[in-house]
Amino acid sequence: MNIQGNSLLAQMQSMATEAGSTKINSIPSVNNSSQDFGNLLKNAINTVNDLQHDAGVKKTAFEMGDRSISLAETMISASKAGLAFSATVQVRNKFVEAYKEIMSMPV
Repeated sequence: MNIQGNSLLAQMQSMATEAGSTKINSIPSVNNSSQDFGNLLKNAINTVNDLQHDAGVKKTAFEMGDRSISLAETMISASKAGLAFSATVQVRNKFVEAYKEIMSMPV
């Protein structure tokens, strides 16, 4: 394993340690009555958009030869954006499926 591989392994181990030390009580409540469903959906879509924009900027910078952006950083950013978009499409498909099921119910 090279030096970069050891560094990546050390980062992963430190992230795992951080994740293991997070207390359940410190997680904020998801059911916040001050936000309605529309705002939550809008925020989620904006987050996906931001991830895709960031991935595009990093890809362009890497392709243009910017040495401050590594290939690993670019690939991780692209993967995050892809996963977020995929999850958004799956949620949309579930909404459409639920809507169709509700509309087919007899009145």
